[in-house]
Amino acid sequence: MRLGPAVLSLANSIEAAAEAPCCGRPALTGRDIALQLAQVLSVLLLAPLLQGVILQFEERVQRSQGLGLFQPYRDLWKLFHKQIVVPETASWLYWAAPIVAFTTTLTVPILIPVLTDYPLPLSDMGDILGGGLVLTLGSFMITLAGLDTRSAYGGIGSSRAVMVAILAEPTLILVFVGITLLAKAMLPFVVNHLLVAEPSIYWGPTHLFLVAAFFVLLLVETDRLPIHSSTHIEIYMIEEGRILEYSGPILAILRWASMMKEFILYTIFCNVLLFPWGLSRQGAALGILGSLGALALKFLVVACVVVAVETVQSRLRFYRYQEPLAASFLLAILAIVGTQLG
Repeated sequence: MRLGPAVLSLANSIEAAAEAPCCGRPALTGRDIALQLAQVLSVLLLAPLLQGVILQFEERVQRSQGLGLFQPYRDLWKLFHKQIVVPETASWLYWAAPIVAFTTTLTVPILIPVLTDYPLPLSDMGDILGGGLVLTLGSFMITLAGLDTRSAYGGIGSSRAVMVAILAEPTLILVFVGITLLAKAMLPFVVNHLLVAEPSIYWGPTHLFLVAAFFVLLLVETDRLPIHSSTHIEIYMIEEGRILEYSGPILAILRWASMMKEFILYTIFCNVLLFPWGLSRQGAALGILGSLGALALKFLVVACVVVAVETVQSRLRFYRYQEPLAASFLLAILAIVGTQLG
């Protein structure tokens, strides 16, 4: 498979910038700083809204009115004004996990195309694999915190999260390998330009396999598989079990970090793989607003599909969690084989 000259030029320019010494890089301009902050603030401020949209869709599908799109904001506000109750068995991990989880989710928006289709000055700090490792670090710390409190539910939630991650993380790495072989680079901006410039690659089997594999991972990482429970009163909760001993502002930070992680995964899925169009090319104010509107439409489409899949599927026993993950693993393998055969 041969890449177009525009895609090759972009890849070479990004790699040259990444290999250049720090003293040789151009200084950050006010516009660059504003765009970088706009990407981070978009994830920070709009993540609860995405959660509200998904929850509202679920309520409407179940013929219920729902609490409104802005209920996650109200929940965070209430938690930030409540008292913190700390378990007696908690150590420093209990306090470090929320900080690490929140910080890691604020770092990834710097590395991925949220509003612009070209890399901003700080985007060369890491590639798509580096962003995945950063998100995994936050989840790993939350798992340790769930075990640290010595709570029965925290231990169950952490152990189940690790069991799911045993299959999810290798599949995620294989998806990233497939993306690398497809675009000949691990930079999300290069993948975005490749899919926009080459419709034959976009509609090719390799890319479609990668989209399907990442979609299953999206369901897993956002707790939308039929083995998950998003409430804290059911025995088969996973994510809620890990943070059951948290309360007050630190619980709000963890909930907010989880929402931002969901927003980031949706952004990668939409802007890099599924809908690579609709991003600002010059970073102008009007283009940024258009990117936000396009991002909202993309999220609505994906959220509708996620809610439909979650609603149609019946509840599965926990031991069957490996079935969708095994299917995602095989799809990633087929994508890698497709890159070699193509």
